[in-house]
Amino acid sequence: MTQSLSQLYVHLVYSTKNRGTILKKENKETLHSYKAGILKKLASPALLINSMPEHVHILFKLSKNHRLADVVEEVKKQTSKWIKTLEPGYKKFSWQNGYAAFSVSSSRLEQVIKYIKNQEEHHKNLSYREEMEMFMKECDVIEYDKEYFWK
Repeated sequence: MTQSLSQLYVHLVYSTKNRGTILKKENKETLHSYKAGILKKLASPALLINSMPEHVHILFKLSKNHRLADVVEEVKKQTSKWIKTLEPGYKKFSWQNGYAAFSVSSSRLEQVIKYIKNQEEHHKNLSYREEMEMFMKECDVIEYDKEYFWK
């Protein structure tokens, strides 16, 4: 085959350091746009981004030319630098070290988009931790270590 083809959709989730509830509603749209711009530069366009005060969900199409870990690192690094410029209360802002990334088949894109759009509704009855544990169970993640993951 002389051409490389790829269609890899990723549902990425990560939180603020120590899951601090510090992402403000008034900064959401700008933060999401900034993240989308970084992903676009990495040839990994965002389909949807939504966030809660302590975590972010991103659905994007991963470029065939970039490793997932490198894309995640760049998005987190660049947005962390940018958030620190917003106001004095964000001077020490950072994201958690880890992340969760789940593959999404083309046939499930609409379902995942609907889920990400409805974050506020989900979190009326579900904590971030419960949400992540639900994803890990649904996706058969077996290397999950509760003691390490939630530090």
